[in-house]
Amino acid sequence: MKRPYIYITRKCSEEQLKPLYEVADVDMWKEEEIPCPREILLEKAEKADGLLTMLSDSIDKELLDKAGQLKVIANLAVGFDNIDVQYANSKGIVVCNTPDILTDTTADLTFGLLLSTARRLMEASEYVKQNQWKSWGPLLLAGHDVHHKTIGIVGMGKIGQAVAKRATGFGMEILYHNRSRNENAEKTLGATYRSFDELVTASDFIVCLAPLTPETRELFNKDTFQKMKNSSIFINASRGAVVNEEDLYDALVNGEISGAGLDVFLNEPIGAEHPLVGLHNVVALPHIGSASYETRYAMMKLCAMNIAAVLNGNEPRTRVVI
Repeated sequence: MKRPYIYITRKCSEEQLKPLYEVADVDMWKEEEIPCPREILLEKAEKADGLLTMLSDSIDKELLDKAGQLKVIANLAVGFDNIDVQYANSKGIVVCNTPDILTDTTADLTFGLLLSTARRLMEASEYVKQNQWKSWGPLLLAGHDVHHKTIGIVGMGKIGQAVAKRATGFGMEILYHNRSRNENAEKTLGATYRSFDELVTASDFIVCLAPLTPETRELFNKDTFQKMKNSSIFINASRGAVVNEEDLYDALVNGEISGAGLDVFLNEPIGAEHPLVGLHNVVALPHIGSASYETRYAMMKLCAMNIAAVLNGNEPRTRVVI
């Protein structure tokens, strides 16, 4: 009996993929940081029973129509806006993601980004490395306190709650906005629900952890930034498209807000020529929210287990349901 064929669009740890090797023939793109070219992905998808994909892979109608024997797609991410899930489901293809296991890791990065931006840690490090530290001054690289300030979290899902938990250690007042009230966050973390406008007006730190939907696309725009405090700092660890980057640039240059910490961008990857990267009050990271060895290995293993489960006729652990 012919074994199923699985294609993996980026080099991953073979140790974590053992569940796949046990049930299928596995083919993997050889590069870790160079995306699988579109033409190769289309070619491989035509004969694949399963795909292990990255956020950078567009799994659209064109690909799904070519993938005549595809049964399962496992996305190495919590998000799945790179996949046409409804169309895949209409063709009987199961779509899976990797929620939960990256919650704390992403929350660590998000709060670290907040601290780095507020206290100008990246600037300070470069100041020393560039041999600029010649003396001491009372306001040398002065930033903003984090403790006892107000944090406004847009998107109070599991990662949002994990960020809020970290904020309690800094004695912060926690506000949040979500599609629906999160009573658990209110009871256990002392978080207070606010309308979106109330949150951005009142918060010292606005942290976006909302999924990308038609409602959240460019949610942070000129109008929103003008409502924020001039001293406020904006943090985005969700999706680049929730922000109008030109409006954010103008807000930072015109002093409408104090700074921004960004782990995601509209078109990734970006380079040093990106307008936001050149601003001293921006900390820019290369989309590393869940990038710890422990978490990325766990994500790979979960993807492998999900694909193997579907191929064996079982329910996967983390099927995407929309």
